[in-house]
Amino acid sequence: MNITYSPDVDILRIRFNTTPIEESDEEKPGLVLDYDAEGNIVGMEILRASERIEQPQAVEYSVAI
Repeated sequence: MNITYSPDVDILRIRFNTTPIEESDEEKPGLVLDYDAEGNIVGMEILRASERIEQPQAVEYSVAI
């Protein structure tokens, strides 16, 4: 998984794997889902991230067991 925040365009991108993106759809305003050729979600983008997330440049990661 790869998470990138681009402050110049205010977009938070999350890629779940490296499978090529075949299609992207804005499912809800400001939320874009990326799909592979088989229709599986491989990533997402949050537009205007600083308006939706308190600190888009900070990442906290944990594994629930």
